[in-house]
Amino acid sequence: MAARRGPTPTGEPFTVIDFQLVLLRRMADHNPDLVEDARRQLGASVARMREANRRYQARRHVRGPVTTRSFHRSLLGAPEQTVTRRIGDLTCEALRWRVPLWPDLLFEVLAAPNGAVWNESLIRAPGAPAPVLRTLDDLAPWVCTVDEASDAFPPARPMEGSAPTRWGLVFMAPDAQGTLAKVRAEFTYGLLQRWTVTG
Repeated sequence: MAARRGPTPTGEPFTVIDFQLVLLRRMADHNPDLVEDARRQLGASVARMREANRRYQARRHVRGPVTTRSFHRSLLGAPEQTVTRRIGDLTCEALRWRVPLWPDLLFEVLAAPNGAVWNESLIRAPGAPAPVLRTLDDLAPWVCTVDEASDAFPPARPMEGSAPTRWGLVFMAPDAQGTLAKVRAEFTYGLLQRWTVTG
């Protein structure tokens, strides 16, 4: 993916670094230390993170429909992968981009045939090794995606999150001694942020 993409409404180029800063901004409430380390890895200041988020939101909320073609493509360029997916009886288009901060993941946008965005999340890249999830000790922040946690600890029940980019998952998982606990895990853009034992 090239570093520079289409201009934002201010005329400034929006880069892959800027997009990653937007993702990090959403994760900062849960894992500020991880976000701080990642921001430094990107060589970006706190001010740049705020500005990237401001420009992203300004672009997202301009008048007119937000679609994969008018929004995500304009910011991120052509997707690395475009595949057709079926979810139940629905057919959608999955567009996927690399995010260098998470080299084993892809940013995926699911869009309806009319271009309306259904979902935006980080998924495991095809061929990348998935984490081994057996106990609560394996559930470290940023280690797994929501689908991986759901598959590892069935039956998992999805829960509404505190924002459109956040959602939860409730499931039973053993601790290191094998004692089962009821867990609520929280995800941002489909990536695990934190979990708590609820009972």
